[in-house]
Amino acid sequence: MSESRPPFPPFDEDSALQKVQAAEDAWNTRDPHKVALAYTPDSIWRNRDVHVVGRAQIVEFLTAKWESEQDYALRKGLWSFRGNRIAVRFQYEWHDAQGQSWRSYGNELWEFDQAGLMSRREASINDRPIAEADRRVFGPRPESERGLDFPLW
Repeated sequence: MSESRPPFPPFDEDSALQKVQAAEDAWNTRDPHKVALAYTPDSIWRNRDVHVVGRAQIVEFLTAKWESEQDYALRKGLWSFRGNRIAVRFQYEWHDAQGQSWRSYGNELWEFDQAGLMSRREASINDRPIAEADRRVFGPRPESERGLDFPLW
């Protein structure tokens, strides 16, 4: 049996919003193996200046990411969609081993196969140091905040 991850393209607004929330939920688990299952076995990523190909490299990349980006908490928002592609904006917060807190801002472009697995991910990300007291994202999004937008900064 082949793998699939509904909803399937072509996306409408509701199904695109479902994909975005599912991605946010998965990434907030900080479980590289679980996250990797949403991607095709040969998925291609560009994440900042790093190129990743395939699930094994995705797991390796995410394992290293969440070892250095401690207490990672993410919010994603739908920007646009068409056919089998979705664009999102996101913010996540974390702290490094020295205790410095960060807010990371970015945009992602996603492309899906017909089974609903992501075959391509391109992410542009910028980091800004913040005071711990300025953190506003802690853990997964509560049910009451699903579908709500988040501030630009």
